[in-house]
Amino acid sequence: MKLYRFITGPDDSTFCHRVTATLNKGWELAGSVSLTFDPVQGRTICGQAVTKDVPGEEYSPEMKLVEY
Repeated sequence: MKLYRFITGPDDSTFCHRVTATLNKGWELAGSVSLTFDPVQGRTICGQAVTKDVPGEEYSPEMKLVEY
């Protein structure tokens, strides 16, 4: 089974640490980072897609992807 997640957050070190922690759990980057500007909050928001192969598992919508 292949899992997909999209990590989002402000463009700061916390976002980078979240992506780094996810990569260290075996997830892989899927494409380039996305950036957008939130004019209301006056900050840049990042998004990064990640995927992970999990052999022997079957997908269910109830899965908590952050636990993999």
